[in-house]
Amino acid sequence: MRYIIVLLAVLGIVVSSLALKVHYDDPGKEPCSINDKWDCGVVNHSPYAMIHGVPVAMIGIAGYLLIAMLGFARQRTLLLVSTLIGLAFALYLTSIEAHVLGVYCVYCVISQGIIGLLTLLSIGWMVSSIRQARMA
Repeated sequence: MRYIIVLLAVLGIVVSSLALKVHYDDPGKEPCSINDKWDCGVVNHSPYAMIHGVPVAMIGIAGYLLIAMLGFARQRTLLLVSTLIGLAFALYLTSIEAHVLGVYCVYCVISQGIIGLLTLLSIGWMVSSIRQARMA
């Protein structure tokens, strides 16, 4: 289970790195500008793309790195807490895309799926370890 979690976290780092590249690219150069509803440039150049001067994509990279390290180290409780915080943050950002900006970022939606899956896996891993401890 931990290798799947680490692999997904690395995939999250890659996706967040792509979003960070868009953040620093000149507007209009985005490879993911699809139409009026799907445009990573609009999202990554919006005022919501930074928190206290730090790009949200950089926060994502750090979060996925933490999740990978916790998963590899089998720190199930901290992993579960981290993925739940990451999921809440991603849902908040998706809500901004949907209700404030009216535009979605492909990378952000992929990241939302990754953190959702990581959360489910960490819940499953925690439940599995509790069951094993009860049987011992």
